[in-house]
Amino acid sequence: MSAILAIGRTVADLARTEAFYRDGLGFEAEGPPEPLPEPLRQAMGLEAHAAHRLRMRLGGQRLDFLRVEPAGAPYPEAPRATDPFFQHIAIPVRDMAAAADRLATAEAMPISIGGPQRLPAASGGVTAWKARDPDGHPVELIDFPGGPSAETWAEAPGLFLGIDHSALTVTDLDAALAFFPGALGIRLAQRGLNVGPEQARLDGLPDPEVDVLALEPAGGGPPHLELLHYRRPGTDRPTPAPFGPADRATSRLILAVTDLTAAANAIRAARYPVRVAGDVAYTAGPDGHGLVLQQSP
Repeated sequence: MSAILAIGRTVADLARTEAFYRDGLGFEAEGPPEPLPEPLRQAMGLEAHAAHRLRMRLGGQRLDFLRVEPAGAPYPEAPRATDPFFQHIAIPVRDMAAAADRLATAEAMPISIGGPQRLPAASGGVTAWKARDPDGHPVELIDFPGGPSAETWAEAPGLFLGIDHSALTVTDLDAALAFFPGALGIRLAQRGLNVGPEQARLDGLPDPEVDVLALEPAGGGPPHLELLHYRRPGTDRPTPAPFGPADRATSRLILAVTDLTAAANAIRAARYPVRVAGDVAYTAGPDGHGLVLQQSP
């Protein structure tokens, strides 16, 4: 796997989504909504649905929003960061207070308690704030205190700088490592353990203890991938999550691969089903997290 090309999200209303991400987060649409390309519709198992895609960009990174008819299930009620379908995007910002205020005016639904939280140095020392978009998909604003992460975004213009990473909650860390570094070859770059009252307020959870693992694609980033494994609290949600691409709880990593056949075979060898159509493939990996694989030119 050479790069994360985009992060995909299923939504109910593309016009509402465009307004939220444009006005609240500074994204720009690449064009009007378009029919989902037929190979991708087939790979994702959406043959019985009409599907349209809206692509939006922030700097060098992209989000692909999907609307399908007939619509699938809505985002579940009372969602938490421990849910096996949780997947956030992390957006570095130039000024946390201004960014959080602007996102709040777009009627984002807060996850974090008490506003932006400064994590201790042992947890990276970042300042972060989490909220949800109109469909329930989580967004994290992040301000790096210095070091390589801050340097990555030092020259990016504007208040919202890009997409630094996408983070997935996984319930079985060993299985996730066997899949993402093992089958897909995404390099494990860093790991840590986040605890404490600041993490609790950031996640809106009581006394969390969470493994945070950074994984880098072969071609580098941003964005990169993070795995979140909550040792506590637990979850009573079923896993794999009982959702597919038509359902609004679903997000997808859209990955570039140098050899689609080899990547699909590696995923099958890891005992995950794959649908291939033309130069794209789709799979639901650990905990049901969706992945689109696209053959690089």
